[in-house]
Amino acid sequence: MKFKILVVSVFFICSVLPGISLAQSKVVVIPLLSDKGNEIPTVTSATGRVWMDRNLGAYRVAQSMDDYQAYGWLYQWGRLADGHEVRGSEITSTNSAVNVPGHDNFITELDSPYDWRIPQNVNLWQGVSGDNNPCPAGFRLPTAWEWETEVASWDSDDAAGAYASPLKLVLAGIRIYSDGLVYNEGIEGHYWSSTVFDIYARYMYFNSAPAHVGIRRRAEGLSVRCIKD
Repeated sequence: MKFKILVVSVFFICSVLPGISLAQSKVVVIPLLSDKGNEIPTVTSATGRVWMDRNLGAYRVAQSMDDYQAYGWLYQWGRLADGHEVRGSEITSTNSAVNVPGHDNFITELDSPYDWRIPQNVNLWQGVSGDNNPCPAGFRLPTAWEWETEVASWDSDDAAGAYASPLKLVLAGIRIYSDGLVYNEGIEGHYWSSTVFDIYARYMYFNSAPAHVGIRRRAEGLSVRCIKD
């Protein structure tokens, strides 16, 4: 079978894993099956839904729950793939008043509503036609309900169950809204949904404790796994 590749970013990646040269690669590629119309690689979950087989920005499908090559990028809720999502991107404390800030900095915010965009916009990641949908054509962010349904289908509602599921979800960590630092790689998994709640957004979380869907500040950087519409 012939293969092609899709270059999904050319932003410089600052390593947060000292000594690992791959984390400093200037491109991240996703293999495309050329004899199937260049389809995005997918997997069907236990719920029957079709998902991308890896996180956005991931180099490969996870081979363990703490596989750093499968971590991918950490997105602020509602932002496009403009470079801010790259681990170690520069930070700024200047908010954006528009949907596309026009730079690749991660925007920190210490005060309510803890969002990179002020005023807030709830429509940025709503479906395939969302203003800033970062997913490939035909894909979108899952809703909070879709995440809850997935968690209910796992053998166990923890990190082991997340990785054992067809999605092979990983402990990719989180980038904090206040200082832009990345924490808990290999310890926690945080995945955005498209669902908003007041000034926050809903997300799915897991570690060794029970997985759950909760709320987080939109300025935080979380993993994104796209679902087919």
